[in-house]
Amino acid sequence: MSKPAKRIAAKQRIAAKASGEVEAVFNGYPKPLKARLLALRRLIFQTAKATPGVGALQETLKWGQPSYLTPETKSGSTIRIDRVKSAANQYAIYFHCQTDLVETFRGLYPTEFSYGGNRCILFDASDKFREAALRHCVALALTYHLNKRKTARAR
Repeated sequence: MSKPAKRIAAKQRIAAKASGEVEAVFNGYPKPLKARLLALRRLIFQTAKATPGVGALQETLKWGQPSYLTPETKSGSTIRIDRVKSAANQYAIYFHCQTDLVETFRGLYPTEFSYGGNRCILFDASDKFREAALRHCVALALTYHLNKRKTARAR
C-alpha cells in the first residue's frame, strides 16, 4: 500500500472510531435532549455545507462533548454541543472563550438567545431555537479564522 493510501486508511479508522464515540455520547443523553442536540448537529452540518470557504467538517469529541472542526480549510473556530450539567432541561452550543464570537452574537441577537458568559448560547429543551439567527451564529463561528485572515489582509 502506498504512503498516501496508508494515510487515508489511517484517517478513515480515526474517523470511524470518533464517529462511534460521538454516537455513544448522543445515545447517553435523555430522549428530549438527544433530539434537540441531534437537531443542533444537523444545523451545524447543513450550515457548514451552505457556507463558502468552510469545507468538510470533522466531528469528534473534545472534553467528552460532540465537537465540530474545520481541519480541511482551518476556516473556523471549534464548536461544541452538550447538555448543561447543572440544569437537567438545558443544552448549549459552546464556542472558544478566547474569541469574540459570543460577544458578537450578543450584539447581533441581544434578545433572541440566552448566553452563558463568553462561552455559549443556552437553550431550554422545551423551546425551539431561532433557526435563522442560530445558522448565522454558526456560520460566523465556522468562518471565524477565515474572516480574521481577510480582515488582516485588508489592513
